[in-house]
Amino acid sequence: MRSRIRRTVAAVVVLAVIGSTTAATGRPDPYGAPGPLPGLSPATLHARFEATSREIVRARDTARRVGDGGRVKALSAFLSPGRRFLSFDARGHGRAVEVIGDLVHADRVAVVVPGADSTLTSYDSGKFVGGGSRALYDRAGGAGARLAVIAWLGYDTPSTLGPGVLTASRAGDGARGLRRLVGDLHRTNAHARFALLCHSYGSVVCAKAAHPLASLPVDEIALFGSPGTTKRDASDLGTPAHVWAGRAHGDWMGYVPNVRFLGVGFGADPVSRDFGAQIFDAGSGPHSGYLKPGSRALANLALIALGRDQEVTHA
Repeated sequence: MRSRIRRTVAAVVVLAVIGSTTAATGRPDPYGAPGPLPGLSPATLHARFEATSREIVRARDTARRVGDGGRVKALSAFLSPGRRFLSFDARGHGRAVEVIGDLVHADRVAVVVPGADSTLTSYDSGKFVGGGSRALYDRAGGAGARLAVIAWLGYDTPSTLGPGVLTASRAGDGARGLRRLVGDLHRTNAHARFALLCHSYGSVVCAKAAHPLASLPVDEIALFGSPGTTKRDASDLGTPAHVWAGRAHGDWMGYVPNVRFLGVGFGADPVSRDFGAQIFDAGSGPHSGYLKPGSRALANLALIALGRDQEVTHA
């Protein structure tokens, strides 16, 4: 145990040096703060989508001006017909919250919470939040399932090569944003039930948000590819929701020590029997493959999103 703790602390020191060196060589951010948006309600939803679209156009124009080809490509895709965003912020690595499906009339709403390295330029990749959320929506049955999926890049995700990925420092801001989002969504659709699908570092965010969300209709929380949550066990999350956990056999996260010392690490492994979550079969894919079309993990996550617990296959 002591040797594992020493290795973890040593990793923090090394990564802190890398992170501080990177920050020191960074250039000024050319992207400005987004303007105010209409409040979220059924009556203002269309206006909200239009206002956010204008922000994306403005950011794309800035990307063209500064020669940011990756952003130009990503944001041009955001502006494709039929895509709708609740919020958008181009600063830093970027934030975006997309609605897939009919939010106002859905019976269920699934919020996909991503982990490390999620950015605007990686957003539409199949292994990241945007592409993965669309795969989830399709696997769950699309519009016929009366499910809406929210692809929530709503916090500053850490880099796997930075010190932030080893502590819960980014998760606090993420949890506050997630609580605001679910509250806003509930006011927009008061009859829907909610599922939080939380990948990797996103599981730390969901764990911090779980207890304050206990008064809202969140009935499913799935933690997958998780390094831990900082909680002792599922009951420590303080939620009435069903808590699920899954890890694919090919996920390197299984080799990460489940320790927590001086704020470093995330503690108990959610897929351990002692944690007390319901363990779903996540198949044999890699850490980035949980939302891959055709995967066992995606099939079970779609069932969890739909609240069809009895059909989920267990590990």
